[in-house]
Amino acid sequence: MRIVELILDEMDATFGVEAISVVEHPAIEEDFIALNSDIVELQKVDEEKRLLLGALLIPNKPIYRRNGDDEYYIYFSKDTVLKASQMYLMNGNQNKATMEHQYEINGLSLVESWIVEDEVHDKSRKYGMNVPVGTWMGAIKVNNTDVWEKFVKTGIVRGFSIEGYFADKMESPNDKTINDFAEMERIEEEEAEYLLAEVRAIIKNDKRTKSGKKMEFESFSDYPDAVKNNAKRGLELNEKVNNKCATQVGKVRAQQLAQGKPISMETIKRMHSYLSRAEEYYDPSDTEACGTISYLLWGGKSAKSWAESKINQNG
Repeated sequence: MRIVELILDEMDATFGVEAISVVEHPAIEEDFIALNSDIVELQKVDEEKRLLLGALLIPNKPIYRRNGDDEYYIYFSKDTVLKASQMYLMNGNQNKATMEHQYEINGLSLVESWIVEDEVHDKSRKYGMNVPVGTWMGAIKVNNTDVWEKFVKTGIVRGFSIEGYFADKMESPNDKTINDFAEMERIEEEEAEYLLAEVRAIIKNDKRTKSGKKMEFESFSDYPDAVKNNAKRGLELNEKVNNKCATQVGKVRAQQLAQGKPISMETIKRMHSYLSRAEEYYDPSDTEACGTISYLLWGGKSAKSWAESKINQNG
């Protein structure tokens, strides 16, 4: 699947972010935090604050897009995110807002805007938002009672999404992080399909896939205890961060490994491929990082070595 970088032309006034939309499912997958005097006291006030704090744009975050049969990812570099945040204010758009990218709404204003520059001391960390350095953060003041009561307080809208025009760079990015993300996602998608096929075959008592080919159920459970312990560690660490890391496939894989359940050769091959890609994001000193947690969920370095030996033994 192709990956496209979107960029800004600062000399062309038609480009840039025109409005901020409050939505139920933000494309950047980061919910905002609704701040009012009953939830958290930023300073002493006499009336409800009605502030929404959240990520407006995250750098190097692959965002899935589909146009007819054309499927692809888009992303924004740190430089583009910074330019977008600056141009938005320079063009005087801080009072422009929409609901679900469909309806213009009044009474919403961007009152704070900043770029995350520190992984520990940034204001976003105070509210439990573990967004990467380079993220455009914002606080929206909601002076529209209907929006606050009917959509924010009820949880119907959960995050921000931007509206605007960007140029299509039309080339694969050099940023290895983006390429690895897409590759690891592809591996997990394949594993999910394989698991689903196994379940269907068991239910139907038929060891054939949708294509009619015989499924290979040969499996192995002779992986070392270090693999099990890594998976258990990953599950524990993920629980401490409210299970925010990894896909459901990664979590299921960890449960299987932690319990010593047998896994198929197809899964072993995908494990090796996934761990080979993800290894550079593993940092044992950062136990809250999703790169570290996801790597452990798949069995860590011990699983990679074991998987490689199994693949070599079985051709």
